[in-house]
Amino acid sequence: MASGVDLAKLEAVRFIRDLARKSRSPALAQLASRMSSAMKLGAASGEDPFAKVKGLITDMIATLESEAEEDASQKAFCDKEMSEATAKKDDLTAESDKLSTKIAQDKAASAKLKEEVATLQKELAGMAQAKAEATSLREEEKAAFDKNSAEMKQGIKGVQMALKVLKDYYAKADKAHGAAEGSASGIISLLEVCESDFTKGLTEMTATEETAASEHEAYLKEDEIATTTKSQDVKYKTQEAAGLDKNVADLSSDLASVTDELAAVNKGLDKLKEMCVAKAEPYAERKARRESEIAGLKEALQILESETALLQTKSKRALRGVRLH
Repeated sequence: MASGVDLAKLEAVRFIRDLARKSRSPALAQLASRMSSAMKLGAASGEDPFAKVKGLITDMIATLESEAEEDASQKAFCDKEMSEATAKKDDLTAESDKLSTKIAQDKAASAKLKEEVATLQKELAGMAQAKAEATSLREEEKAAFDKNSAEMKQGIKGVQMALKVLKDYYAKADKAHGAAEGSASGIISLLEVCESDFTKGLTEMTATEETAASEHEAYLKEDEIATTTKSQDVKYKTQEAAGLDKNVADLSSDLASVTDELAAVNKGLDKLKEMCVAKAEPYAERKARRESEIAGLKEALQILESETALLQTKSKRALRGVRLH
């Protein structure tokens, strides 16, 4: 009986050593060594080391199962934390991209509005200069008309007075001047032509002045409407650009907060990866190796228990045979 149990123990030790080499487990190699030492010490002292060897294997199984449970809990924790951190990172990245796009759009819109405002202001300055020049020219034309028309009126008046004097003189009954009537008639005709030319010239001059004044008045009204419209455009576009700039500032503040939060999430994610991912042996391989080790230890334990149970059964049968005899 003792010989059979010893063989079972040796077989269990050999089995665990082979398992240690196969799985490259220092812990199993150490267990095999401790089992061998326990058997040697038991043999030297005359005690049966079966319970000690069985306890060593049972303790190792419990240790591996405890490690497996801790590893599974760690894996569940890592999966949960990694999933949540990755989802948070994706959400923050999407929010960052959205804010960056909106900021770029608002900046572009504001720049375009400011460019339009600058163009409008340049146009308004040009219109103001053109108006000043047109008004100055109109004033010069008006001054020239006033001067020329006054001189023209005075000339007409002078011709009319001369005609009146001549006509009154030659209309008298006294014919002392009869010999000069032919000559006077020519002068009167000439003066009448002058009067007609002067009158016509004044009429044309007056018409030109009235047309120029009317056109200038129309120009001023159109300029006023255009100036008012462009000034309103400047006002509204400036306000809109200011609103966009404020929005850009607010969005930039939001983006800064999102960027800080994203940096914190990435830092936490890096730590999780270092803790959960950056390992020499992936979880699936560790799980499979540990399950193999536990199964091997249970098989070694079965070897011990089966051989012991068999020898105990043989012993009982032998004892019964002795009593019957």
